[in-house]
Amino acid sequence: MASTIALNFSNNFFPIFAITILGATNYQVGLISSLPPLMALLMTIPAAILLNRAYAQKKLVAFSVLLARLMFILIITLVYLPTGPFRAWAFLVVIALMSMPNTVANIGWQTLISGLIPDSRRGAFFSDRNRLLTMVGLVSTLFIGIVMKNSSENVFAYQLLFGAAFFFGLVEVFLLMKHKEDETVKTDELKKKKMMDWSIFKNSRYVWFLVGALFFNFTWQMAWGIFNIYHVRVLGATIFWISMFSVGSMLMQIIGFPLWKKWAERKSNVLVFVWAALGMATTPFLTVLSTNLYYITFVQSTSGFFLAGVVLLLFNLLLEQSPETSRTYCITTYNVLLAIVAFIAPQIGIWMLESFGVEAAMYINSSLRLVSAALFFVVYLKYARDSKVLSI
Repeated sequence: MASTIALNFSNNFFPIFAITILGATNYQVGLISSLPPLMALLMTIPAAILLNRAYAQKKLVAFSVLLARLMFILIITLVYLPTGPFRAWAFLVVIALMSMPNTVANIGWQTLISGLIPDSRRGAFFSDRNRLLTMVGLVSTLFIGIVMKNSSENVFAYQLLFGAAFFFGLVEVFLLMKHKEDETVKTDELKKKKMMDWSIFKNSRYVWFLVGALFFNFTWQMAWGIFNIYHVRVLGATIFWISMFSVGSMLMQIIGFPLWKKWAERKSNVLVFVWAALGMATTPFLTVLSTNLYYITFVQSTSGFFLAGVVLLLFNLLLEQSPETSRTYCITTYNVLLAIVAFIAPQIGIWMLESFGVEAAMYINSSLRLVSAALFFVVYLKYARDSKVLSI
């Protein structure tokens, strides 16, 4: 919950801060989405080595989170730099630096939580967890939207916002250290761990998941920069409206998490993910049909319902299709490849925006998202054939 508040107080408002306060260009706004995965790509292998050889992963995760949250202090001071394009570039440098410890923290958390939660409880746990975190995110985002309703160009308001994010980041570190982790790992077992286990690519179920997940993430993330620019430059959305977009989305996520969990238990994670991906495909197309901010809030709200399915099921699928004996390697490989995709995708999205215009870019993105849903349906058929069970 502390992590959710810290991120909601910061990441949600990075694009509008960059545009209204730092004067960022479209290309620089695109880099806000692209730089973190690039740094994640560079840091994933070192992170995996550190985590594989760590006696207590939670300590490494907590320290990494602390380093990342300290970057909020640097962001607060950026407004004192001389006015000009340098300020936006300095902001991007801080974003890149923040992404390095974040990579260690994210991979470490995925490995840590997969060991703490038994497989039999995973679906229920993550459904309840995601719903609770979304409630916290909703309240915190709504609070910011109301308090900063008329402060979109107020420098001090952003400094308070990022200062609060730093405070909750410290709370996050404190609570991370309260987790109980089994540290009774033998030294010789640690020494036997390899840098990489290439045998994971012999597991066809994992490879099929990898292909489907990476292509879906490509289609999903290529639109992030387009949405940010469309909301601020075309719609003229203020902090209040951006908060309302998030609040509407989170309300539907709260409703959606238990439903997606129930449907996944009745059918299968991969088949139900196809439904979620189909819903996600409608969002870019519907977004450009009107510039009415109330309508856009409605579209963002409905997309939150399908986003709940994506968030819940994609991570469950990663753990489900990763062999337990090589799960750390599977998660690491997924994160490395995902970082490559996440760096390239927003840049392609911005190129589409500049080349074809915002409407055409959104239509193309919707089409590609439909293709990604079809690809996951192929993955489902492959899984069903392998298990000799096909139930739709």
